[in-house]
Parts: sequence; C-alpha cells; structure tokens
Amino acid sequence: MKKTMRVALALTTSLTAGSALAETVTIGHFGNPTPMQVARAEGKFEEATGWDIEWRKFASGSEVIAAMASGDIKLAELGSSPLAIATSQGVDLEMFMLAQVLGSAESLIARDGSEIETLEDLSGKRVAVPVGSTAHFSLMGALDHAGVEASDLTLLNMPPDQIAAAWEQGAIDAAFIWQPVQNQIAETGTRLATSADTAEWGYPTFDGWVVNAAFAAENAEAVTAFAKTMDEANAAYLADPAAWTPESEPVQTIAAETGADAAQIPTILEGFTFVPLSEQLGETWLGGAPETMRSTAQFLKDAGRIDRVAEDYSGFVNTEIGTAATQ
Repeated sequence: MKKTMRVALALTTSLTAGSALAETVTIGHFGNPTPMQVARAEGKFEEATGWDIEWRKFASGSEVIAAMASGDIKLAELGSSPLAIATSQGVDLEMFMLAQVLGSAESLIARDGSEIETLEDLSGKRVAVPVGSTAHFSLMGALDHAGVEASDLTLLNMPPDQIAAAWEQGAIDAAFIWQPVQNQIAETGTRLATSADTAEWGYPTFDGWVVNAAFAAENAEAVTAFAKTMDEANAAYLADPAAWTPESEPVQTIAAETGADAAQIPTILEGFTFVPLSEQLGETWLGGAPETMRSTAQFLKDAGRIDRVAEDYSGFVNTEIGTAATQ
C-alpha cells in the first residue's frame, strides 16, 4: 500500500514538474475560420511543440506589428501588407510559411442604396477598411486600377467589428474586409472586387506566419514542429474539401472556435488558397517573398503609407524551418 502511494506520489510530482517546465508562448492569430482552428481546438500545437500556448486574437496587422516590435509576442499570423510595413521599419521578424493566400476571402462590398455600382463610383463616398491591413493594400490597388485617388473618398480606419456596426447604422457606403464580416455585410450589399481581382491587377496579398528571429534560433525544433502541424491541418482540408460540409465535425469545430456561421464556413474556406508547405519553398512563394515585400513596400511608400523601402528583404524570410518541417 505504502509502495503504491509512493509510486503515485512520484508520478504526480513528475507530471507537475513537467508541466511547470513547459514554456508559455503567446501566439497571435486573426481568428480566421480556417483548418488550423481544428488543430488548435484539439491541442495539436501544444502536443507537437511542448509549449503551453496562449492564443491571442488580433483585429489587424498593425496590432500584430506593435506586439512583435515590443517583444510581447514572438510568433504570429501577419498579412502581406503589414508584413511589408514591419520589415521596412526593421522589426525583428522572419516569415517562415504562408497561412493562406487571399482570394475572395477579402472583398470590397458596396452597401445597397449607396449608389455605388463601379469602382469609379467610390469617389465622394465613405469607405471603411482596417488601415495597414491586406484589405487596405487591396483597396488602394483597386483604386489605382480604376484611376481613383484615395483623396477623392473619405477613408475610415475601422476594425472588423466596427465595420459591421457602422454598416448596420448606414454610417459607411462601402468596406473592404475579410470573413466573416464580409459575408455579414454582403447580405445587404454588392461585391465590387475581391483580393483575387486585385492580385490579377498586380497587388497580390496573403497571410503568413512570422517569428522573432532570435526566438526561432533558440527554439528551432519547436517552431519546426509548429510549421509541420500547421501544414498537416491544411492538408486535412485539401485531402477532401467537399467533405467539409456545414454538418461535418471539422466545420462545427471551426464554428465553435471562431463564432463563424457553420453554414457559411465551406464557402469561406473556398475563398482561401492553402498551399502545401513543400510547394511554398519554391520561387513562387517563399523564394519570391523578398521581392513581393519590396514591391508591396514600394507601392505603400508611393501611396504615402510608409517613409522608406529597404534595399533587401531576403533577411526577413526563413526557409530553413519549412525545409526541416517537410523532411
């Protein structure tokens, strides 16, 4: 009896000590209704990395930049436009994989009754967007494509929840925003353009995963395990997208984690492009990321959004993590 108690006590002490030794890591994300939410709900990231993870939801890339710059978080999801802003400002981070390529997941919606039927009709209207986000970059690209000056309209800087509220109050005429708010406002609006359209016009956007360079070097195995788990989560969806119906367990889990309507999630997922990590390592994605950052930064500088463009962005891309994760 005493021996059994001693063994049980030793086991409890060992487990408690192991838990105490687990490093607490805060990871920033946008709460998008994507496959990673399933792995997050199942605790797969904690299991793979050994971290005690605190998931922190951010409303915009500018918030992520501030948190990364201050050292408050070490790993986060970040859109391509704020990524270009952060790297141009010299924030110590490295992009190590794509989260998703943005297509119809971000769109410009004109409110019914606003008398906006074309991009040119945005002149003189109130247009909301989270400033500094990928949606903001896409909006500026759409205006440039249409030959409309940003100064010709009233640009309102709002996070998604405020856009939804302002829309209901009739306080804005149009908004460029992501899911699930996009679907919400589209019920009483018309889609003018998507991020897929602006990409064709020369303004591509994506969400990527970034990490503090020193943290990545000190935690190489864990960050690699994080990337591998993320890739596996996306692969589960890519294996059979049609199986992710509103009633399916993965979609129900995503709905529970994000608050998105399960009935809309399959369509939302179709609006993203999830690129397998092995394909990301080529020139199209991570290989070409430094040039994408530079061209995005140049556009933002020309638009008066940032003050400088760096000479070389290659130091802000880490392909070693992805390479290790796919072996």
